[in-house]
Amino acid sequence: MTSICVIILTYNEAIHIERAIRHIQSFASQIVVIDSFSNDDTVELAQRLGATVLQNPFINQSKQFQWGLDNAPITADWIMRLDADEVIEPALAAEIVEKLPTLGADVAAVNLKRKHIFLDRWIRHGGRYPLILTRIWRRGQGRIEDRWMDEHIMVWGGRTVLFDNPFSDHNLNDLTFFTDKHNKYASREAVDVLNKRYALFASDAVLTKDASSMQASVKRFVKEKIYNRIPFPISSFGYFIYRYLVQLGFLDGLEGLCYHFLQGFWYRFLVGAKVLEFDRAIRDLPTREAKLAKLASMTGLKL
Repeated sequence: MTSICVIILTYNEAIHIERAIRHIQSFASQIVVIDSFSNDDTVELAQRLGATVLQNPFINQSKQFQWGLDNAPITADWIMRLDADEVIEPALAAEIVEKLPTLGADVAAVNLKRKHIFLDRWIRHGGRYPLILTRIWRRGQGRIEDRWMDEHIMVWGGRTVLFDNPFSDHNLNDLTFFTDKHNKYASREAVDVLNKRYALFASDAVLTKDASSMQASVKRFVKEKIYNRIPFPISSFGYFIYRYLVQLGFLDGLEGLCYHFLQGFWYRFLVGAKVLEFDRAIRDLPTREAKLAKLASMTGLKL
């Protein structure tokens, strides 16, 4: 079989890491965990299951994953990105084993379909399935975007194909964890928005359909060129209505209402409110360095 290395980022993922690793053992020739100095049993569990564990101080997802690409002893032909709370289901594992060795040299990467499980329910509507993401690529033909939020794998040197079977994003933590995580996400996304506005640090190349999935590139274009230019009370409410009614999110039941409201309205509103707050704090500061220092103090991010 064609060899594949799976890279997983972790920080206190004892609740997920064993499940994640067991579901990739049928096809992964290498499993590399890049850990941010967990203080639970994550490292021990990963090592017990045969993973190579490297540790590195965390700045953001993008820099941590790229550090893994640059420093892990990867010898496999292909690399796969997997989050600790994601599950490669048996049908997809079998498809990887069957199809990956047959791909021609003109194929640089594989896009996969992600399905989201929330409160133990598969969220099928509201534009949430399938989310098509580049997750497998040939070693030496991919890197991760340098962004604070919503970073994608970017590939070159060939075309991208789509496999049929999905994988699951199924976080086992509670709603307190969900809201806390999305509060932190909102700060990171607000930083990316303000970077576009004030050129605070170097921006990565524009995400294109050739470098990633068509879906990801279109969504990025719509967000940056249209959505972010609309006043956030209007855009966040309009986005929720679009997801919940037009894209039939109401068919996902009570769990779907909770998810689409929290992730499709509350989170989007929170991002807009943070952009407003941060912008007011930095707009009159005289230098780029002063703006960055103020943002860093307000967000706790290592800018």
